[in-house]
Amino acid sequence: MEPLFTPEQLAEIKAYHQPLYLGSAVSPLVYLGVLALILGALVRPFHRGAEACAAWLSRRLAFLRTAPVSRVILQALDRIWGEPGWGTAILFALLVDLFIQLVHTPSNIYFDYVLEHRYGMSTYTPLRYALDELKGLALSAIATSMLVLGLYGLARRVKRWWLVLGIPSALLLLVASALDPYRGQLYFEQRPLEPGPLRERITALMARAHVPFEDVRVEKTSVASKRLQAYFAGQGPTRAIVLNDVIVKELSPEEILAAVAHEAGHVHEPKWPGRIASSVALIALLFAIDRLLRLAARRGWFGTTRFADIRTLPLLWLLSFLVFFLSTPVSAAFSREREREADRYALQLTQDPAAFRRMLVKAARVNKMDPDPPRWAVLKGHSHPPLSERLAAVPPAP
Repeated sequence: MEPLFTPEQLAEIKAYHQPLYLGSAVSPLVYLGVLALILGALVRPFHRGAEACAAWLSRRLAFLRTAPVSRVILQALDRIWGEPGWGTAILFALLVDLFIQLVHTPSNIYFDYVLEHRYGMSTYTPLRYALDELKGLALSAIATSMLVLGLYGLARRVKRWWLVLGIPSALLLLVASALDPYRGQLYFEQRPLEPGPLRERITALMARAHVPFEDVRVEKTSVASKRLQAYFAGQGPTRAIVLNDVIVKELSPEEILAAVAHEAGHVHEPKWPGRIASSVALIALLFAIDRLLRLAARRGWFGTTRFADIRTLPLLWLLSFLVFFLSTPVSAAFSREREREADRYALQLTQDPAAFRRMLVKAARVNKMDPDPPRWAVLKGHSHPPLSERLAAVPPAP
């Protein structure tokens, strides 16, 4: 087989990944520093600012309390919160979230836009990049507001709120993947794969794999990136096979089938143990949050005056960050093993190791994958085994 990369390509890939590895090493420390700054100096002024802004908005928008539709919504929010103050809570949370986002904006622009353009990996225009970033900020604001109302509102009114919130949230987590086909469409246009030999061969392959699906779609990600990608979204009747337009352009039909076969391997994974474990972990995290909120109320941290005071929110983000940071290496190790199993499944399903090898090589070249990343980077959180390891596991073509 020809070398995976020419010396020039390999040098470029190493140069491309070097700042990414540095960012991966430094970003947790930066995030911890930002949270330390907020907890140490900014909680009180942010809360005073949120109170003043909420009071001003309440005066300026008092007419909403009598308008037919908005009156019902505001009364519902009053009942959820149980007392006045939900406006201050939401504004405080949004202010903290915005501050964190603004601190990270320079690095996000560098890694997601400047670096990607420098090495020819991005097709983002400045306008589209800005619009997608604003869309992400809006989604983050909605999620933060729902978190404040759901967690803090319930905690202030129900003694065992962590069970009341945790059990339905855990059940929702078990079936949330059914909504996956619709999330990608928030950012990229999707259309059905046109009828023809490729669609027919994918359908036949999935029939042999006993994987039901609703549709094969092409996602137009080339407006933002030159990376190729294939994934399955949803489950059961909502499952869709999604190929981005780059993979359709860059790979042969046999290589696309190899990629789809790999993704089919994930469908046959025993998912319920992991989902149940995640649900139990979520309830355990909510219980830990309950203990932390009670401790903060007893000690009066950050000027808190009662249980579930919104000023403890940055403390909860710190707890969540530590939990996910410490658990990521473990979950990534399981993920890498699942990827190895999916590779083995694809090879068995297609019986075409040459096409599978070509698929991996082309994906590595197009996506500028580092064939041998630093071991610490892999252990820290790589979801896939190194490319060299995956290629070594592919048997020679007969």
